[in-house]
Amino acid sequence: MPNEAHETWKVLDLSLRVGEVLLSSGAGAADVGAQMLNVAHACGLRNATADITFTELKMTWQPSPDEPAMIQVRQVRHRETDYEHLTKVDHLVRALINGDVDPREARGQLARIVSTGHALPRWAVTLGWGVMNAGVALMLGGSWLVLVIAFVAAIGVDRIQRFMARRRLPAFYQQVAGGLFATLLAVGVGALDLGIAPGTVVTSSIILLLAGVSFMGAIQDALTGFPLTAGARILEAILATAGVIAGVSGGLSVAKMGGVDLGTLNPGAAALGTMPLTVVGGMVTAAAFAFSSYAPRRSLLPIAVIGGAATAVYYAGYSSGAGIAWASALAAILVGLVSFAVAGRFRVPALAVVVCAVVPLLPGLSIYRGLAEMTLGGSHGLLSMVNAAAIAIALSAGVILGEYVAQPLKREARRLEGKLAGPRLVGPLRVRSARRTLNG
Repeated sequence: MPNEAHETWKVLDLSLRVGEVLLSSGAGAADVGAQMLNVAHACGLRNATADITFTELKMTWQPSPDEPAMIQVRQVRHRETDYEHLTKVDHLVRALINGDVDPREARGQLARIVSTGHALPRWAVTLGWGVMNAGVALMLGGSWLVLVIAFVAAIGVDRIQRFMARRRLPAFYQQVAGGLFATLLAVGVGALDLGIAPGTVVTSSIILLLAGVSFMGAIQDALTGFPLTAGARILEAILATAGVIAGVSGGLSVAKMGGVDLGTLNPGAAALGTMPLTVVGGMVTAAAFAFSSYAPRRSLLPIAVIGGAATAVYYAGYSSGAGIAWASALAAILVGLVSFAVAGRFRVPALAVVVCAVVPLLPGLSIYRGLAEMTLGGSHGLLSMVNAAAIAIALSAGVILGEYVAQPLKREARRLEGKLAGPRLVGPLRVRSARRTLNG
């Protein structure tokens, strides 16, 4: 009995460690819980339960009603969108389920994944964020000078935040520093009188700081049955955006004290450029975000194509009067439809394709605009926040609907989907029966 208990603890520990990597790398709560149960099932542990919150993972297994339950808990504190680790762990879970590796080997491989750094140098990631910022500025119809400023701003913001992160300063203060740097950059442009509206410079410079990905992740968790985790993600997104607003406000105060007149800023104001430039900007934004999030290089080109196609659908829908929410939903459905097949062909989780492809459409600017107007006492702030929520819901619901339609309608898939909260964006749908333990 002690040996059986020991093996059970090892199974629970392996499941929790897999869940920790997935959650910290950007996976949704429904996907994390499903893959934790998949690992336990593949190792021969039946009827385990998994509980997911924003900062904690818990696995429970009770051998019989007459015995106490075995419970293991693991904290999740570090978060960074990391599609390289996500992809490696996804492959590991699939190999474990298929019997290509035994549980002992899986533990060793998982330890190597966690302890091994990235092949991509950090300076290349910083340049990738700069390219992404320039891509969004191109979507918004910025001139070449605005693109250069957006590129420089993203590099500066990333280096500042990395410096502060190494000193363990909370993310809120990192956002404040980023917003302050972006606004001071606009102050410098205004002082040089380069003929660029300071509001455009600020908007283009803070794009990297905006919390559109977090907000969309919160809506996805809410739609898939994890309201507690969704609430925590929304609070994180609001605090991050509030930090940007505080930084921008501080920069404007510095400009006022320095005698630099920036005129009247319209917070978060932006408009799409021409369709060709918008589509190209969408492709660049999607691919650069994937690159900076350590997505496998084989996936960058298809992600760029899907991101450009989604941007074109959004542009066409919005221009025809469909409304921003419905245009976003149509683009998201397209992403959901094609990402499942593309992810399988290029051997990456569908989540990596989906998130990167919809990044050009995320409502980060709407969130910023809404909170900024609310702090200034504007009556349109609440409307902007509702608009941001509508966009996020449209994107999340559209992607999930597209995944539902795209996934094969096999009997096993339908049966498993009936038990789970939604279609899997990370990990396999089906787990084969296994009778092995951690001893193999």
